[in-house]
Amino acid sequence: MVIKHKGKTMTTPRPALTPTTTRTGSYWLMAVLLGLALAVSGIPSPLYARYAAEWGFSSLMLTVVFAAYAIAALISLLIVGPITDAIGRKPVLLTAAGLILIGLVVFVTAQNVVALLAARIVHGAAIGAVVVAAGAAMLDLRPADGARTGRITGVAFSIGMAVGIFGTALAAEMLPAPLVTPFLMVGGVMVLVTIALILTAETHTQRSRARIRLSRPSVPGLIRTDFSFSVLGAAASWVVLGLYLSLFPTLAAQETGIHSLIFSAGVIAVLTISSALTQWLLGGLSARLLAISGDALMAISILLSIPVILSGSPTLIILSVVLLGAGFGLAFSGSFRHLNSVIPAEARGGVISAFYLCCYLAMAVPAVLAGWAATGFALATVFTVFAVVVALLCALAALLGFRVHRATTSAGSRAVSPAAIAAGDTIAAEHTVQEKV
Repeated sequence: MVIKHKGKTMTTPRPALTPTTTRTGSYWLMAVLLGLALAVSGIPSPLYARYAAEWGFSSLMLTVVFAAYAIAALISLLIVGPITDAIGRKPVLLTAAGLILIGLVVFVTAQNVVALLAARIVHGAAIGAVVVAAGAAMLDLRPADGARTGRITGVAFSIGMAVGIFGTALAAEMLPAPLVTPFLMVGGVMVLVTIALILTAETHTQRSRARIRLSRPSVPGLIRTDFSFSVLGAAASWVVLGLYLSLFPTLAAQETGIHSLIFSAGVIAVLTISSALTQWLLGGLSARLLAISGDALMAISILLSIPVILSGSPTLIILSVVLLGAGFGLAFSGSFRHLNSVIPAEARGGVISAFYLCCYLAMAVPAVLAGWAATGFALATVFTVFAVVVALLCALAALLGFRVHRATTSAGSRAVSPAAIAAGDTIAAEHTVQEKV
């Protein structure tokens, strides 16, 4: 800023962030970026069948491509946090935005499955970085509003994925060059968001002087039961997500006879929209109650989905997916909020790393196993087996939730977690205080 004082021109440093309007704009830009990143992650899902038809690769290779994305995102999640603390959020976000654009170019020019695999790895690393850095930036901008930020983040994830998947299906069915046009469209939006990022001020002004290093996944003994409860429910929901994103579109088309990208993508969009609405409408309730309810609802709905998908009824499939999406949203958001409420401040990095490690492995490994099984067995059989396993995991998570509740009530001495207070999760904190009484 240039000012004049007594005939002299002086330059003063520009503030990192101007007051309310700029901070609000930056906050919502980060939310948009999170949604856009998840939209990018979902774009290939409706197109996998066309890739396989054109390039002649198997269901196993399809799930390997999907798992490569998850593993790259996992590695990024583990290393980006300390980097953003050391150099700031903005450099990491701009790098991630550049990688997203590079990945989109690779998709547009891809001629074989190797290029597809490379693009997914690049996008996995970039989107993992966006999840960490944009989420941290939102907390920088509104540090006392952690609970609401968590709900907005979950909703942005779900809506972004729904828009990406369903928008891709519409573009692929109605516009020319279905393996090119969707990536060009989202690339144009990504360029605009990148320009907005360039113009946005850094949100993290206090740099960490500690040496940059990986956060080792670890769980303190005192919260291992809480961790098991949280990670079982969350991981089970991610197994469902992985299977629905990789194999379910083909299975739905096979059982219903509707070989339309719009239908198969619409089913996934319904799943994620149902998850988003449930998280937004019920996010103010007790985290543990949401998690247990979500685990139970997922166990019931995933078992119901077996006869529903075999019935071949599009209407019943959509209704079952609405129910499953509600359970998914409750299970993941409730589990994550509950875990946040019990993590000791000094162990937060290690526990969160362990949580995401389990979630991403839960999404990647079963998807690969299902793809391998689909090479020798019918898709309906593979889906049935995995649905039963997921239902058992969800039921186990719900039982563990009740066990945690009984242990907490009998002890009568659980303190309000600093993590819950720092995250602004007043509902969870109040629930803990009531348990003490």
